[in-house]
Parts: sequence; C-alpha cells; structure tokens
Amino acid sequence: MKVLNFGSLNIDRVYTLPAIVRPGETTTSTGYSEYCGGKGLNQSVALARAGANVHHAGKVGPDGVFLREYLERAGVDISRVAIADGVPTGHAIIQVDDQGENAIVLFGGANQAITPHDATHALKDFQPGDFLLLQNEISSLPEILQYAGDRELTIVFNPAPMTPEVLNYPLDGVKYFIVNEIEGQCITGEKTPESIVSKFIEKFPSAGVVLTMGKKGVYFLSQSESLYMPGERVDAMDTTGAGDTFTGYFIASIIEGKPMEDCLKTSNTASALCVTRAGAAESIPYKEEVLDTMRNENNGN
Repeated sequence: MKVLNFGSLNIDRVYTLPAIVRPGETTTSTGYSEYCGGKGLNQSVALARAGANVHHAGKVGPDGVFLREYLERAGVDISRVAIADGVPTGHAIIQVDDQGENAIVLFGGANQAITPHDATHALKDFQPGDFLLLQNEISSLPEILQYAGDRELTIVFNPAPMTPEVLNYPLDGVKYFIVNEIEGQCITGEKTPESIVSKFIEKFPSAGVVLTMGKKGVYFLSQSESLYMPGERVDAMDTTGAGDTFTGYFIASIIEGKPMEDCLKTSNTASALCVTRAGAAESIPYKEEVLDTMRNENNGN
C-alpha cells in the first residue's frame, strides 16, 4: 500500500529567543539555524522513518533543489516533486523561545504554484485504497480532494495552518481528520475536546477524527470507536515538527493494521521524542527508536 503526500516543501529559518516577539517589539536573537521543512516535507520524512512506502508530490523553486535531495535521502520517492522556474521556494520564519514554544510566519512560494493539472498528473498512478495525505500549505486543494475522492483513495487531511477556505473544501471524502484544538474549534465551532470530536462525527459521519492536544494527550472518535490517550511527559526543547511526526507515525501505524489504541500510543511516543530535539525534520525519530522507547516504558525503565 502506497502513501502519496501532496504537500509543502519549505526552507525553515529558525531564530532562538528568550520569548516570542510581541507586536512593536524588537528582540535580539540568541541563535540562528536553517533546516529543511514544511509540513509536507516533515510528514513525508516521518512516514518514511516510520516504515511507510511514501511518495511526495509538490514544487520547489531553483533555490530549493536541496529539499528534494533531502527527501530522497530519507527514502521518499521524489519523482512527483517539480522545480518551478521563476518562483522561490516556500520558507518559514520560526521563533523558538526558552520554553520550546514556537511562532511561525509562512511564505508560500512554489507551494502556491500547484495547479489542478499538477493534481491529476500526480494522482494518476494511485489506486483505490492507497493513502493520500494533505495539509493546508499548497494551492489547488479543492481539486486535489475531489480528484482523490473520485479515485477512491483513503484521504487523510491535516488542515494546518487553518484558514477560512477550509470550510468550503469538499471534505466528505476524508477518511481521517488530524486536527489540533484551534483547528478543531474553527471547523466545528465547539470549545471543549469532547464536543469538538463529537461535532466532527456529526458533520462527517464516515470519518474518524484525531484531536491532538500536545502534552494533554489525544482523542480519537469515529462511529465505532472512542479513545483517549494521555500525553507523554518529557522536557521539551523545541515543539516544531511534533504534530507532523504524530501524523506520519499515525498513518504508518494504520497501514500496518495496528489497533487504534496502538496507533495513538506509537504516534504519541514518536512526537514526544521529537520535542526533545531541535529542528523539524531533523528531530523526527526513526521507527526503531520509537519501538525501543515503548519497550523500555513497558519494562518500567
């Protein structure tokens, strides 16, 4: 079974600061690093490190060829990653404070140069039952969702970053929604975790919803199953990439046929390992690390 991740590729420019900059404030950064990033790239790396057969579709500018090479070294099929002439690669300006929290400014660049024709070309080799993973950092998402639904692909949608346009996307074909509390509130109008997931299933009865809440844990709800998994206790260094790590490991676990409780546990453990390290894609753990951590926890170590 294959996974096509049709998603963003960004250059992450990360600035470390004592605190996130406030409006009107000028702050001196205590450190600077540059990484491969974008929610799409991060989630493809997480899928590959979790053992999935993952293909990435997207676009970079001439300045972003190294992002394709990074994905390829990670074990991702990059034959559907195009180089867009005359368009800069998408990038992110990321502030990380002393507590490991972050604030992010995105520039879409080549991620916003994806056309409906690109969508039909990228999806044509995938069959019913194959997985399609989408975020909200590329253009032509309504067309991609519609075409994937027509081809009976198993669609996983992570509507991040959340925008008003998401509410008008053709979402009835989505099999799994992966949302945080802010995204869940925007889509459902509800405030509490329990009411958010319940409203999701009311709106999309054929789907399952995963509500991630950071250190507070994760909820899963579908018509047939309801689960809550508490968060892992770790000392966070950098939360960038934690949600992307969770998403990649969740899909890989679903494909492996694991019970939902095991899918959530594995994904929680992977994202907890991620936040103990700096960076986004660089901080995503390998499958054996995750399994070793889970074995040690089970043995009481």
